[in-house]
Amino acid sequence: MKKIVVITIIFAVIFTLKPDYVLSQGAFTPPLTLSDCYRLSLIQSEAIAIDADQIKIVEAHFLEALSIVIPHVSFISMDIQRAKKSGGSSVSTSGGILSSSATASQRQFNVTQTLFNGFKAIAAIKGSGYERGQRTKEKIRAEQLLLVDVANAFYLLLEERDDLQALERIGMALDNRVKELITRAKLGKSRPSEIVNAKAQFYSVVATVEQIQAREVVARQLLEFLVGGPVGEIGDNYKFPAKLKPENYYVSRASTRPDVEATKFAWEVAKENIIVADSDFLPTVGVDANYYTQRTGSNKGIDWDITLQVNVPIFEGTEVLGRSKEANLRADQRRLTYRRTNRQAPYDIRVAYNDLTAAMEVRDTLRKAYKTARTNVHLQVKDYDRRLVNNLDVLAGIQTLENTERNYIHAYYEAKRQYWQLRVAVGQSGTESLDDTF
Repeated sequence: MKKIVVITIIFAVIFTLKPDYVLSQGAFTPPLTLSDCYRLSLIQSEAIAIDADQIKIVEAHFLEALSIVIPHVSFISMDIQRAKKSGGSSVSTSGGILSSSATASQRQFNVTQTLFNGFKAIAAIKGSGYERGQRTKEKIRAEQLLLVDVANAFYLLLEERDDLQALERIGMALDNRVKELITRAKLGKSRPSEIVNAKAQFYSVVATVEQIQAREVVARQLLEFLVGGPVGEIGDNYKFPAKLKPENYYVSRASTRPDVEATKFAWEVAKENIIVADSDFLPTVGVDANYYTQRTGSNKGIDWDITLQVNVPIFEGTEVLGRSKEANLRADQRRLTYRRTNRQAPYDIRVAYNDLTAAMEVRDTLRKAYKTARTNVHLQVKDYDRRLVNNLDVLAGIQTLENTERNYIHAYYEAKRQYWQLRVAVGQSGTESLDDTF
């Protein structure tokens, strides 16, 4: 009897004392919702930060492409010292002869403008625009996939905590059953074997509590890893949809999923890279203009000059041909990737839809089983008091109640997780409300 009392006290303390990390947040700190956890995870996630940097890198690529079509302006200053050999010839120390004077200097503004280099500049600018769209869609998709991770961890933690509460109720019921059997045994109305049987079931529940507590710690640590901070109380304030729309409604939105659009943008980038590579087969035309602010020697007095340069490639080995073939093959790879992603998206949606539909049906059935098992225990206890059933029947009813309640808790949160899987499979995130057009 003393062992039962001690275990009961320990059991009650486990569920009444709050962890230190909860107390450290303050008694009046509101529970974290899924939206709060998702918002914190977006700030914490290094993957999302990398995707944001990728968008900035694309902006740098655009500036590089734009530099091809805008003029380049520079100021050049040259000072040359020359020396004469013993034979009387003059040699410049900088490698060239400008005049017969001992020194020469020149100051000039230089403007270089590319007039035509194939269609490389246009293709590079268009390609950077497509690349920006690609990186933006990839970032959006990464945020959606992060939502799945956060939702899974969030509902897993809620499931473990609800499971602990269910076990607490079962443990209390078994403890009360043991106390009642001890009282009845003193009156000669119960056998010692009935007490031992009830104690064994009670100890089994206590052992299960220890296992679930360890799993709760792991689930909490996973959510803390995602949000980047301690997690105390959490609360689910979202209403679950009573009915889903037809499957085709969700499948029809597959083509607008961010990862599908990202692969399409990547294909467009690859096609523009073909133009960039093939531009090396074409001639280039450029203008080089100089305005001199200071000149010495024989060119003194010439204030400016303009040079028109036309470069027609005749034979440069097979380097350009190799780059062209590589660009075409990479474009074909991007096309195949887009086609596969475009086929994969409807498949993902159908799988998620079927999983959610099955989860909702299991949840509804187990809810009925749980309510029936709870009623059964109530009736079994009454029948036991009237000596219509034995103690084994009562314990079997309690065991059935434990199993059905825990199974219902798992099915309930599994349906929640599958719901967010479907939303992300369709390409929709958002955690503000579940009462929307989805």
